Amino acid sequence: MKKIPELIVMLTHNDKTVKNAIEVFEQCKDTPVKYWGFKEVGIPIDEMKTLCKMMKDAGKTTFLEVVEYDEEKGMAGAKMAVECGFDILMGTMFFDSINDYTKENGIKYMPFIGKVEERPSVLKGDIDEIIAQGNALKEKGIYGIDLLGYRYVGDAVELNRRAVAEIDLPLCLAGSVSSNQRLDEVKAASPWSYTIGSAFFDKKFGDISIADQIKAVCDYMSK
Repeated sequence: MKKIPELIVMLTHNDKTVKNAIEVFEQCKDTPVKYWGFKEVGIPIDEMKTLCKMMKDAGKTTFLEVVEYDEEKGMAGAKMAVECGFDILMGTMFFDSINDYTKENGIKYMPFIGKVEERPSVLKGDIDEIIAQGNALKEKGIYGIDLLGYRYVGDAVELNRRAVAEIDLPLCLAGSVSSNQRLDEVKAASPWSYTIGSAFFDKKFGDISIADQIKAVCDYMSK
């Protein structure tokens, strides 16, 4: 039996942390989700530190997703993740310098693969090449992969299925999981995890509170 993919709740909308992220977390922290995160932009650094600490105090594993594509800005995001005390850095394009920095500071690294552009992000590239890149990065000792599967300009379902099957690393399908159909596809691909952020704020899983939407998604995925 396939393991149920882990939900990572992202307190983000359109790839930016929502202004009331602390308030939303307080309302949702008792839902049955262990993994929580947000983006590197949207709220001041002091609020980021407060929110990350609140998550960890509540027993959550924390993720900072950095939507940057050059080395300097990616490293700035990595330093922010360490300063705030996150467990896992998601995003950035892979650079050896960021990989070395995260290892030195005891934080897990899950970079993007493929050709990622814009914000909100768009993923481009040939499926074979994207998978080959993921496998090459495994040799670099990264923890896992941040795959923007549903931001892909091609066949997202095929990319997701093949990437999970062919890259032997924890893989997160990040972004644009916004319907029960996509939940079914995530379940079929069976990645380690997937993120939902904007869809909760847009009430894609019901005209109910975010906490109730989170519970609804968890219930649906466990069926």
